[in-house]
Amino acid sequence: MTDHYTTLGLNSAATLADIKKAFRQQASFWHPDKNAAPDAAARFRAVQTAYDVLSDADKRQAYDDNRRRNLLDSPIDTARDIWNHYFNPLI
Repeated sequence: MTDHYTTLGLNSAATLADIKKAFRQQASFWHPDKNAAPDAAARFRAVQTAYDVLSDADKRQAYDDNRRRNLLDSPIDTARDIWNHYFNPLI
């Protein structure tokens, strides 16, 4: 799974303004017309995809929920959250 925050060089607490700024910087750097690297086009598409997901509030929420489920942010906090919400009521 590609981490869109890493693609844009951000952390998960980034604001929409941070996301837009990072997108403009990364898109400018990886644009195939400006960068002769063999993977520039693929990186540019990855930056566009990351921006598309993170700039839309609904898509970002779904992405963040999926990240948490996949234990990307904090395995300890995720395990504690699962325990508190699912197992404690059963006890």
